[in-house]
Amino acid sequence: MKNTVTTTTAQNTARIALGSMLVFAGVSHLTFARVDFQAQVPDWVPVSKDTTVLLSGVAEIALGTALLLAKNKKLVTGIVAAAFFAAVFPGNISQYKNHRSAFGLDTDEKRLIRLFFQPVLIGWALWSCGVFQQNKKQEA
Repeated sequence: MKNTVTTTTAQNTARIALGSMLVFAGVSHLTFARVDFQAQVPDWVPVSKDTTVLLSGVAEIALGTALLLAKNKKLVTGIVAAAFFAAVFPGNISQYKNHRSAFGLDTDEKRLIRLFFQPVLIGWALWSCGVFQQNKKQEA
């Protein structure tokens, strides 16, 4: 797979917005929303909830920065971002399953609705980095 792709202004804007959101979320993991993020850590994770939140915060800052700075590495960056969103999805499921309130998700209905946004983030990462159009080029 060739790692360079030409993306539209809309895709670049979406990639920059997603990168900015990830940096903000990562900083919030390390500071003001640390306890809320701990509510999403599944009980089966083998390290403490706080350590998990701190490590995922650092990962989000790095990933967000990569999205912001992506030029010739957009494809791989988009795939890694999508994989990250898939990897943290069990945390959203855990929050729903264990009825843990955080981030204003204080009812099972709100927590259930939140689950449907993870595929949107995955698609956003892939589309904004041109992964779908790269696949179309390979099929042609």
